[in-house]
Amino acid sequence: MSASWQDAMSRALYGPGGFFVAGTGPADHFRTSVHASPAFATALLRLISEVDAALGHPPRLDVVDVGAGRGELLHSLLRLVAAEPAVGVAVRASTASARPLGEEPPSGTVRPSLAERVRFTAVEYADRPKNLPEEISWTAQIPTKITGVLLATEWLDNVPLDIAVQTEDGWRYLLVDPESGTETTGDPVSPADLEWLTKWWPSAASPVSADSDPRLAVTWADATSGSESGSRAARPAQGSSLTARSRPGCPETPHPDHRAEIGRTRDEAWASAVRKIERGLAVAIDYGHLRDSRPVHGTLTGYRAGRQVPPVPDGSSDVTAHVAMDSVASAGAAVARCAYSLVSQREALRALGADGGRPPLSLAGTDPAGYVRALAAASAVAELTDPAGLGGHLWLRQPVGIPLGPAVAR
Repeated sequence: MSASWQDAMSRALYGPGGFFVAGTGPADHFRTSVHASPAFATALLRLISEVDAALGHPPRLDVVDVGAGRGELLHSLLRLVAAEPAVGVAVRASTASARPLGEEPPSGTVRPSLAERVRFTAVEYADRPKNLPEEISWTAQIPTKITGVLLATEWLDNVPLDIAVQTEDGWRYLLVDPESGTETTGDPVSPADLEWLTKWWPSAASPVSADSDPRLAVTWADATSGSESGSRAARPAQGSSLTARSRPGCPETPHPDHRAEIGRTRDEAWASAVRKIERGLAVAIDYGHLRDSRPVHGTLTGYRAGRQVPPVPDGSSDVTAHVAMDSVASAGAAVARCAYSLVSQREALRALGADGGRPPLSLAGTDPAGYVRALAAASAVAELTDPAGLGGHLWLRQPVGIPLGPAVAR
């Protein structure tokens, strides 16, 4: 029996025995930045440290990973934090600075180190992995009153959504048979979904620009603007049999009609997540597109065992669609009422010190082993920042009650 795509995706991904609930986890099926290189976690730790400073080094700093898979990212961050010196930082009156959102300890006291203050929380529907360190909390719901950083790495693309097709009498829902993936046309879309489509998914077919600059930084009042175009598709990751989830630029069977992926559920999910933050920063990292470059035939696809497969919502594979990042950003900004930034991963990682530059050749003569290690590290970062691959993902940074620092290297 056919169902709406939203219902079919929800059951296939998160229902009993669903793709993200059962089995060993998504890492066995596709490759993300978290799996590509330790440099990704290192860059995120720098960002977390920046937020910590902006908050005035609170007694507890939350780091919440939404859509945590099997906890790989938080496990990496835990190792990095544990490797830092465990001693606190003495605060002197001459160096203590006034902060808008936090207060320095009295002069002469010792501020606890980040390792002593950070609290890691993984948010995922699957059962807690047996080998996950006890320092990482595990929950199925985003906690409230977060002070710190909320991370959403390739989470929003798996928030179930409805698919619509444009017909002679307007937008109608597409229904899907969960067992075969066969689609049929259903009822006209609801008034709420029609309003979203009218605002965020233009009816006129417009080509996707693969070489455009996705930079976009606006205030919450300007959040409905979407004049920049989207990011390029990811390609198969180097050095791995797994494939980075990407926009299917050339689907095997293109749909003859203009399709739209109704992102209202993603907007609501992101707004709800931002609302859980008292002070700090929400970061969504995903592959997506902007209003002026919506893909005419959509981006819905599947992944299983390292290969891209047709999107059949039977629970045996990942079912994913790119994110309307400007719409999501607007929803979050309306909650936070703070400026957001939207840049490519390439720009974001470079701003955090991961530029992928080759080590100087002179190092090969003085320290050959060190040169080889530096070269390998640069190669890993190059994969993360490749604009034709993972580097084309978009980073949405939404601050809540703290200043928005620079998002790109100057």
